[in-house]
Amino acid sequence: MPCLQELADLVGGRVVGDPQLKINRLTTFEEAEPGDIVFVTRAGYASRLGETRASAVILDEERENLPLAQLVCPNPYLAFARVLQCLQPANPAPLGIMPGAFVDPEASVGENVSIHPGCHVGRGVRIGRGTVLHPNVVIYPGATIGDDCLIQAGCVVREDCRIGNRVILQPNAVIGSDGFGFAPDGERYEKIPQVGIVVIEDDVEIGACACVDRAALGVTRIGTGCKLDNQVQIGHNVDLGPHTVMAAQSGVSGSTVIGRHCTFGGQSGTAGHIRIGDNVTVAGRGGVTSHTEGDQVISGAPAIPHREWLKMSMILPKLPEMKKEISRLKRQVDELKALLKES
Repeated sequence: MPCLQELADLVGGRVVGDPQLKINRLTTFEEAEPGDIVFVTRAGYASRLGETRASAVILDEERENLPLAQLVCPNPYLAFARVLQCLQPANPAPLGIMPGAFVDPEASVGENVSIHPGCHVGRGVRIGRGTVLHPNVVIYPGATIGDDCLIQAGCVVREDCRIGNRVILQPNAVIGSDGFGFAPDGERYEKIPQVGIVVIEDDVEIGACACVDRAALGVTRIGTGCKLDNQVQIGHNVDLGPHTVMAAQSGVSGSTVIGRHCTFGGQSGTAGHIRIGDNVTVAGRGGVTSHTEGDQVISGAPAIPHREWLKMSMILPKLPEMKKEISRLKRQVDELKALLKES
């Protein structure tokens, strides 16, 4: 059980109060008990600190006359993440290959791996040390999974795909399904074999029921540190830049290239074969249909700069009344024209 000073050292903060206070867990205002720590990111919550039974609080600036110890740091939300990681229970001991799991004799499995019942690990698969495969995971022949990965129940990694280190796949994620490629001949659609692979780089997390399609040729790439929410769809031959995040039900069409540190709101998407620069934020339900320069926030469908979209959104509710006014003015103009002709 760490003390408050140890947590402060972990997050680069400072302690106001007892630095040797032992911290049991990080929890909500309502559930907190003595020995717990809570965190504050908004002023509204700060006013409630007198109501909690917690022993300590994470916040962005020191506050006077608080009845609990303070861990003060400039980014409480980041501190929240790191403290929560520290207070998590230790990982269970590795279980090895459990009864009911199938591992092909030609697969390579690293040290301290856990492979749960119902898993199928194909020929030539390589699994790094410390990786955990939960029940009913299927790893197709030739795939590679790095060190310290967590593959949750029901995930599928198709043939020859490559997963880096410390990757998390949430339940039922599918890596390397066939890309959506069909050639029309005027009457029907001919399937285009999808013979490429998916490469997922280090420290990526992919949400439940998300799909990353294999390339038609070459590679579909998910860059280092990307975070994809549940039900995200990544098309074939997409290149997703490092540390890009995508909220639920977003999608990227085939062969689109997205830069570093981009953010996609929920249900946003892109057309295919376009390029999006670094540090672009796409608001929820935004639709990017053309090449987009970096370092901007865009909204709407088709997506435009966010401030322009806000102006348009303010006008939309007024359109019916504006139409009536324009019609009234048009009638007046017509009447004036008629009078001018008569004169």
